[in-house]
Amino acid sequence: MSGLGVEFEKSAVQGETSGSSVKKRVGVIVTCALGGSLVALYAISGPFIAPALRKICLPFVPATNTQVNNVLRVLQSRSGTLVDIGSGDGRIVIAAAREGFRSVGFELNPWLVWYSRYKAWRQGVHRHTSFYISDLWKVSFSQYSNVVIFGVPQMMEQLETKLQRELQSSARVVACRFPFPTWTPDHVTGEGIDTVWVYDAKTFKSHTTTTTTTTKLLNNSEDKNCR
Repeated sequence: MSGLGVEFEKSAVQGETSGSSVKKRVGVIVTCALGGSLVALYAISGPFIAPALRKICLPFVPATNTQVNNVLRVLQSRSGTLVDIGSGDGRIVIAAAREGFRSVGFELNPWLVWYSRYKAWRQGVHRHTSFYISDLWKVSFSQYSNVVIFGVPQMMEQLETKLQRELQSSARVVACRFPFPTWTPDHVTGEGIDTVWVYDAKTFKSHTTTTTTTTKLLNNSEDKNCR
């Protein structure tokens, strides 16, 4: 083989090696870029999709526009204070404030609370809204005349007991996505995932009183018969 051929072969080998090295470097850069992007995305979105209520796993699922409208529709004749239990990004609280309610949201996720406060400020209703980082099981709802909850089945029975004990007879409860297990709704609006169930406290409180009285009478009757 001539000297020229040897030099040409060496150049070709060096070229292939150099090209392979460049490809490796590009691959590493792309991998690092994608990895960094995924980490950044998780850092931003993670706090928003993390469980919002620690005792029961309740992930943040934003209310649809139809759900918000249905909630406002069943509260048209109402006034006073409103609390959204597990307020998420604050859309129910903000929408209710626009309708004249003094609105409050309780949410465990601090990122969502800060974001809700920012949204309320941007939309000009921050003076009529309040957002708190708090566990719903550690808060009393006795002062609120309207209660909204986007719950999950696992929490509804325990929340039913809590609200029944704390709310005034004039209060109204609006359940979204899932109804309460033993209460009979006074009204139902919407369909599918946009369904809302309306419960007036005077109804479920009077039902409880009647049930308790009946139970006591039956127990007294059984005691007399035993004697």
